[in-house]
Amino acid sequence: MKKMLKIPKFKNENEEREFWSKISLADYFEASDFEKISFPNLKPTSESISIRLPKFMLHRLKEKANEINVPYQSLIKSFIKAGLML
Repeated sequence: MKKMLKIPKFKNENEEREFWSKISLADYFEASDFEKISFPNLKPTSESISIRLPKFMLHRLKEKANEINVPYQSLIKSFIKAGLML
């Protein structure tokens, strides 16, 4: 660890903004100072995938999604989710 960072009490946001704009955190921290942590209660993130579908199936999915006024990718996700709940 480098030198200690002493954060003063600020009277207002402008004073705080000025303080943070004048310092470099690199003067106070090194990569070895940080610890790895996890946040187990966060919502799972989405991951993009590629899937090949016959054109007629994609057209039908889009038509069905339009009928019920939802994005077609959301409809696909709901179908997959329903299929996994067996």
